[in-house]
Amino acid sequence: MLLLGDRTSMAKVAFIGLGVMGYPMAGHLKTKGGHDVTVYNRTTAKAQKWAEEFGGSFAQTPKEAAEGCDFVFCCVGNDNDLRSVTTGPDGAFHGLKQGAIFIDNTTASAEVARELYAAAREKGCSFIDAPVSGGQAGAENGVLTVMCGGDKEAFDTAKPVIDSFAKFSGLMGESGAGQLTKMCNQICIAGLVQGLSEAIHFAKKADLDVPAVISAIRGGAAQSWQMENRWETMAKGEFGFGFAVDWMRKDLGICLKTANDTGARLPVTALVDQFYAEVQAMGGNRWDTSSLIARLDNADKK
Repeated sequence: MLLLGDRTSMAKVAFIGLGVMGYPMAGHLKTKGGHDVTVYNRTTAKAQKWAEEFGGSFAQTPKEAAEGCDFVFCCVGNDNDLRSVTTGPDGAFHGLKQGAIFIDNTTASAEVARELYAAAREKGCSFIDAPVSGGQAGAENGVLTVMCGGDKEAFDTAKPVIDSFAKFSGLMGESGAGQLTKMCNQICIAGLVQGLSEAIHFAKKADLDVPAVISAIRGGAAQSWQMENRWETMAKGEFGFGFAVDWMRKDLGICLKTANDTGARLPVTALVDQFYAEVQAMGGNRWDTSSLIARLDNADKK
């Protein structure tokens, strides 16, 4: 197992997937972490742009990006995307050196995390499922929360590198625990956004001064990140900020399937998932998750 304390130079790192999250995360690994970073993206032009901006390098395939690396990060769309860039043709797992640590920042299922953990072990490597929370702003500012699952030794080795883009990174348990913790995060967000949407909608219908209402309640038990950062844009009907409805529905689908498999009951989450389906039907696929209020306000126009 590679130990950072044994190294006399920067780590060799790869990052696969340069979306709204991955692009700045990879940048922090280079600028804040000081590592030698190679990136891969399905659209090569974006990888080339990143390399020019941050002074790293880019590869034509995930396998090429991973070759010789101590740490390989990944942030893609879903389980199938993850399998494609890891164990698929020209996937990163075909280029991993023995002892390398693969850190997956995708929000995916616990099942695929355990599958890839086992595949990595067969190659003498480590796999950490490490989904993140904090949105695009958190990625850009390097203050994400990272929830990890896997072996403690691998996590302890990778943590200083992960912390290049995190304000918190913690080991939640064995393989899959990071993904399960992220599900808890999304379950909480779903309920919070719906509650805030209803409160703002109610205040409007009751002819209250919405800013005054928020000022009165934001310091008490109703306070939340969503309230602090989204109430004003929600009241204005502006939804171009961060995590899209399509991605939230993907995540809630994972939550609901896992709940069915484990016997957990998620009645509110299931209901909010259907509310998001209504937002999609309104054309709000790429609106951010605070757009739940739009379906309430839209009912007045029917």
